[in-house]
Amino acid sequence: MRIRIEGRQPLRGTYQVSGSSNAAMALIAASMLSESSVHLGNIPDSVSVGVITEIAADLGAKITRSEGEGVLSLHAPQIIGRGLSREHTDALSATLLLIAPILARRRHARMTIDYSLSRLHPHLTALRDLGVGISIDSGVIDLKAAPWSMREVILTQTSVTTTALAAMMAAVLGEETVILNAASEPHITDLLLLLKQMGIKVEGIGSNLLTIRGKGGASGLNFQGEPVRASPDHIEAASVAALGALSGGRLTVEGTRRRDLRMIAKVYERLGVQISLDQDAIIVPVHEQFLISTRDEDVDVSVESAPWPGFPSDLIGMATVIATQAQGTVLIHEKLFNNRMLFVDRLNAMGAQIVLCDPHRAIVVGGTRLRGEFIDNPDVRIGLATLGAALCAEGETVIDTAEAFDRTFDHVLTKLTQAGANIRRIAE
Repeated sequence: MRIRIEGRQPLRGTYQVSGSSNAAMALIAASMLSESSVHLGNIPDSVSVGVITEIAADLGAKITRSEGEGVLSLHAPQIIGRGLSREHTDALSATLLLIAPILARRRHARMTIDYSLSRLHPHLTALRDLGVGISIDSGVIDLKAAPWSMREVILTQTSVTTTALAAMMAAVLGEETVILNAASEPHITDLLLLLKQMGIKVEGIGSNLLTIRGKGGASGLNFQGEPVRASPDHIEAASVAALGALSGGRLTVEGTRRRDLRMIAKVYERLGVQISLDQDAIIVPVHEQFLISTRDEDVDVSVESAPWPGFPSDLIGMATVIATQAQGTVLIHEKLFNNRMLFVDRLNAMGAQIVLCDPHRAIVVGGTRLRGEFIDNPDVRIGLATLGAALCAEGETVIDTAEAFDRTFDHVLTKLTQAGANIRRIAE
């Protein structure tokens, strides 16, 4: 899919943030741990959530959704089959989350992949540390699990997916499990709160040290209480706030949660983006210019990604775009993932002055006028950064492979158009 964006069109009015797709996918996977009906709320209508819902249905879950209300009910009295096919794993990387309920309830799971095993190394290491037997042959991964009384696992990376897998396994198979170096993002908190509503005792929610007292192999995870709501998507919220500032508009981003945005607001302020955080909204004033507020040793300011509650890696792309408009020189350092900075060649093609030091670092000379260009959207993890560049550029920009926006976010292009963006889908 291609879209055409007319630059320099200010966003105005209000924008409603949806629930987090990452939270929703983790909640759907965790719901499969229970034989009873589980009720979820604020579930976004994104492509990725649709894909994992279809795969959960393939595994035997009965799923109903209330259209337009974000309510999803899931009932999996039994899990059909033990495997995730290559089609499943190719469709969505988060499919891996479904291995936990299969393995926890059936004690045997199999998945087929056609990508490098290195992508799964932190997850498989954690599962092995939890006593899971793993054999690998020609892209087929066979896993067998058994209950345990007490285990302590140190995650090799502060990974959201690894933490979710370990927590789900611990809820069903472990009597007591201690997870160190756990991720603490809002969507992990959502998952752990769901486990609590299933009767699991969880200590350390929101921290990097979790203690989970589970069923030890016994059945009986029964959901009770009000629907567990997916957190507001803080990446969508922060991205759209930046889009409002870059476009020169005055925008209110509603449906947010202040505590998830405080670090992001601090980093934005250093780059000259001034936003106000209410309890459930972001207020974006008109920005005439972006004035950097601090100075580091060799550059005017540096921005680096860090595990939560640090600055999210998924916003490094947006920070880079903001830096092209800031008055000064900015060092961008992506510490967590390889190759995410390689997208800067798209920005340079639009007139930015960026020096790529290595796959993790780039120096941005700000204050440049971007111009419309034909670019592709290289990575869903770059998020809405390419759209930000298009909105502040002079003239028209065409973005190829723009379906990545709908994959992660709930009708984001439609909502931006309603807020004043001139975005049109065009035939390829």
